[in-house]
Amino acid sequence: MNKEIEEKIVKTFFVKSIQRRVLFELSSLHKRYDAFGRRNDFLRTELMFEIPKPNSDPEEIEKLLKKQGAGTMCYVMTSAESDIDGEELPLTKALEELIWSGLPFIISCIPTKLAFYQGEQAYGPPQRFILKR
Repeated sequence: MNKEIEEKIVKTFFVKSIQRRVLFELSSLHKRYDAFGRRNDFLRTELMFEIPKPNSDPEEIEKLLKKQGAGTMCYVMTSAESDIDGEELPLTKALEELIWSGLPFIISCIPTKLAFYQGEQAYGPPQRFILKR
């Protein structure tokens, strides 16, 4: 885990009133996965741009992110125990591994400017957003 990157992500994209709580949860292995156990209301809505359905093609999502300035590498924060949680890895690999999981996650392309968020799957496909500042 890279606390510095995660703090930038939280302070950029999360609602101010919940930032301290989320940073606490992210810092604890026991509570880390609670950080995503909320509805989308923990993110700053003015920075959220929903990707219209169908929106489950990792290649298309990667193209959208690259149009917004994403590079080839990213940082992953996920709600489930995963080998790639807290890792920096190629954007293509992160999207391919996580897009079909049905679990909430954030892929940070530029920590203070651009990310991809997938909400928790309830009924039908999960909501997917580009987070851009």
